[in-house]
Amino acid sequence: MNARGQYIAFRAILIKEVLRFTRIWIQTILPPMITTALYFLIFGRLIGSQIGDVHGYHYMQYIVPGLILMAVITNSYANVVSSFFSAKFQRNIEEMLVAPVPNYLIMLGFIGGGLARGLSVGVAVTIVAMLFTPIPLYNLWVAISVLILTSMLFSLGGLINAIYAKNFDHVSIVPTFVLTPLTYLGGVFYSVSMLPPFWQQVSLANPILYMVNAFRYGLLGVTDVHLGVAYLAIIGFIVALFSFALFLLNRGQGIRS
Repeated sequence: MNARGQYIAFRAILIKEVLRFTRIWIQTILPPMITTALYFLIFGRLIGSQIGDVHGYHYMQYIVPGLILMAVITNSYANVVSSFFSAKFQRNIEEMLVAPVPNYLIMLGFIGGGLARGLSVGVAVTIVAMLFTPIPLYNLWVAISVLILTSMLFSLGGLINAIYAKNFDHVSIVPTFVLTPLTYLGGVFYSVSMLPPFWQQVSLANPILYMVNAFRYGLLGVTDVHLGVAYLAIIGFIVALFSFALFLLNRGQGIRS
């Protein structure tokens, strides 16, 4: 297949993925906005008034980057894992795999859909956050790049989960028992410096901590980890997961009987 044919194939998969979540925006875009509003009401106003300032920012402002990124992570992951598993369950994915389309293009199409949903939810959640507190912007390029890279990373995670999943129960195992705990313990609602020394070191093993702090640096200019280390961790995970997912597709893992 020539370059034009590959572009058409990629665009077709991407458009299908984007239309998939935009057609049901009440189920994909609206719930994160409502959830974020509840977080601000409960943690921002009620609990935040008792905590005070964190790194020179009001607590409600301090949790904004984490809440935005948490919504992006959850929705990027959910979009790809549900879409790819549905295609596998309905055997639509077999039509893509037997077509003269490279597997990496199929992956990029699904990842693009996860990225589109993640960024759409991120923008929607940011609008909700602005209704509760002003959002400063310290470094635009850091904020945008971390948002995109994080969405790509968890889109890949969702793809790998979908490849291995054998039923709908398997789709929810990783988000429930892995993704949610890591997100809540990733510094969304607190600064790592507030923890005892032992738990500070334990927190450094959580990859989401680096993403949250890098994005917080982009918005607020404060971070608990070195920015370069955060970028290195995110990009390293993307390369590793992309290579692993491509290996699984080429091998036909979870697809070929």
